[in-house]
Amino acid sequence: MVIRSRAPLRIGFAGGGTDLREYSDRFGGSVFNATIGMYSYCTIVPTQDGMVRFQAPDRRESVELKAAEHIELADPLILHRGVYNRVVREFNGGKPLSLFMSTSSDAPAGSGLGSSSTMVVTILEAYNRWLRLNLSAYRIANLAYEIEREDIGLAGGKQDQYAAVFGGFNRMEFRQDGSVVINALRVEKQVLCELESSLLLYYRGRSRDSAKIISQQMKNTADNNEKTIEAMHRIKQASFDMKDAVLMGDIKRFAQLLREGWEQKKRTSSIVTNTELEQIIAYSMEHGAEAVKLSGAGGGGFILLYCDPVNRQQLFEALKQKGGIVFPVKFSKCGAESWVAEE
Repeated sequence: MVIRSRAPLRIGFAGGGTDLREYSDRFGGSVFNATIGMYSYCTIVPTQDGMVRFQAPDRRESVELKAAEHIELADPLILHRGVYNRVVREFNGGKPLSLFMSTSSDAPAGSGLGSSSTMVVTILEAYNRWLRLNLSAYRIANLAYEIEREDIGLAGGKQDQYAAVFGGFNRMEFRQDGSVVINALRVEKQVLCELESSLLLYYRGRSRDSAKIISQQMKNTADNNEKTIEAMHRIKQASFDMKDAVLMGDIKRFAQLLREGWEQKKRTSSIVTNTELEQIIAYSMEHGAEAVKLSGAGGGGFILLYCDPVNRQQLFEALKQKGGIVFPVKFSKCGAESWVAEE
């Protein structure tokens, strides 16, 4: 038997950071995001030799371990180990699983597209298929959150796990009691086409400061930093306003909110941006971009750019000359999925 799975990466348009518990448990959070045609992938092949073999060729990492009730949480491939431990403990009665697993992602870690959380969801979905767990979408997303944030101890919010599971355009509610509600949005095809014609993703390198940024945002919120909290309130409101703009096909309003959101995001932490990023943004605006924001926590990773479709190719070529990689934006309607492949 060969089990395969995949889950889509996401772009956070508005509300990012309000899904951190330090904010959402006090004020309630709201995020507007959409999944794109870039994915994390997983293959599981059950084995009988009492070994666990993980590999991630895109990261040039692999590890071979003896199958056990609990394997050490350490690099390399700590996400793979964390998911294995939770699945064995919670769904296999503590009995070790013998398997070969291979994973890959269309985006590198630290890219700002939720690649780490999406990978956890992708691996969970493969186990869900293999062991016939019949887990609901909400259960998988919450499990992925618990594994990443509680079991492994990585800082971050909740939106990435839910985006990867549900897919499509969503406005997500993160309530003060810890519950999450996903509001799936039906965006008209012509609006999707206009957005895809107007958006580009530009990648110069992984985020160097994302963990520090998230930690600083969490601390600033917990410490009642007035500047940070006011910025977070505005960022949350933008998730409602941008959702309305997209549903009504008001693309210019969407671009305006994208610009304003980036300015507010810079107020949540002193290290969200840096000189290099500001130079790239200024360069982009000189060559046709009308709105720019960093995807994810900030500090680097993917930059989302909005432009008039007439200027898209000009901007595309200008960014290529700057170095790095330019990607078109193609939205994905589907969330996490799995299947059994022929051996």
